[in-house]
Amino acid sequence: MAFSDINLLYSLSGLAVGAIVGFTGVGGGSLMTPLLVLLFNVHPATAVGTDLLYAAATKSVGTAVHGKAKSVDWQIVRRLASGSVPATLLTFMAMQEFGLKGSKGGFLAVMLGVVLLATSLTLLFRHQIVDFMSRHISTSNAARVAALTVATGAVLGVLVTTTSVGAGAIGVTALLILYPRLQVLRIVGSDIAHAVPLTLISGLGHWWMGDVDWIMLVSLLIGSMPGIAIGSHLAPKLPERVLRLALAVILVLVSLKLILA
Repeated sequence: MAFSDINLLYSLSGLAVGAIVGFTGVGGGSLMTPLLVLLFNVHPATAVGTDLLYAAATKSVGTAVHGKAKSVDWQIVRRLASGSVPATLLTFMAMQEFGLKGSKGGFLAVMLGVVLLATSLTLLFRHQIVDFMSRHISTSNAARVAALTVATGAVLGVLVTTTSVGAGAIGVTALLILYPRLQVLRIVGSDIAHAVPLTLISGLGHWWMGDVDWIMLVSLLIGSMPGIAIGSHLAPKLPERVLRLALAVILVLVSLKLILA
């Protein structure tokens, strides 16, 4: 692959999405995959597969930072992974068995739209969701919390494998409900750390199925790395609540377009 193969439009998209991730902490898969599908007319399967390896690379950097700061609860990561890894493998088997790659308006596009809609609602009503669920789910039983964490990992495994979306906003919200006494920073760090093996295994599975565009992946990473750095630097100076609201509204519109296409 020569430098001339790099697509600068992909790099600019990576820069923009990376900056949003730096601003808000979410939005990587939620924005990148639909951006590739709707703006660049990339097949949903290729968009999902490429975005998964893109996420594995970018979140490895985040995990290194959180690990150095000791803001990762590795027990939570292991519990999530014990649910997500088997779920990922089973999902790939089902996709192969039933031919669920589909067309540009098929299964993956509809799944992506549904998960994006759920993600946007999670962004808009995270505090209300956490408050409501905390009143109805007891977290005093350690064994039950552990089992629910594994189940959460399994759900994320299915969602991320089919759409590349869900590990961020949905994963963090679930952990906030299950571990209300844990610092938010450690929940975010644990969620990011779990996303690395999840997106890597899922991405490799899509690569094996022929759904990864390596030139696109490199082009996206060239833009996203400085984008994340810029967004992280400017985040303290910008109103995060406004950014999250804008991101949620965009996701609602994108999800409806994908579902109704």
